[in-house]
Amino acid sequence: MTLPEDVEERFEGWKTGDATKDAVLADAGRAQTAVTYAVTEGDPESTALRFYQAGSALAGSQDWVKGIVDAGLTYSGSVRYFAPEISVFDKKSAGVSYCADESKAYNKNRKTDKVDKAPATDDSYVLYSTRLEKNDEGVWQTTKLESERGNRKCVQ
Repeated sequence: MTLPEDVEERFEGWKTGDATKDAVLADAGRAQTAVTYAVTEGDPESTALRFYQAGSALAGSQDWVKGIVDAGLTYSGSVRYFAPEISVFDKKSAGVSYCADESKAYNKNRKTDKVDKAPATDDSYVLYSTRLEKNDEGVWQTTKLESERGNRKCVQ
């Protein structure tokens, strides 16, 4: 997944030194990037999205992407993902929560390329809570995903 030049994602603190936890975190990050990629490509049916997500997470992400695309928008700017917390439940399931700082990410009109540089608010900070399940190919797919804008844990 190659994002456009004007879109950047930074994952801070996403290595633990534990091979299993690092694999879960890597795929959790790729699932997030798959959403960004689907938006920038304008494709709610993106194969990348279906590769890294399943279940209710996939359905929710596809709806999210479709809403943005139907509004004639895409993204521009930078998102910082930080403060990941991971729990490995067993060999095939785990939970990851993390914060996103979207204060430097903006909506961009797909036709005109005009970027809406709205000022940051508490809603620019998002807490994600996810469940991942390891599929038969060894990919930790995000199967459940919840987000809460303005969560105090994430507001900088």
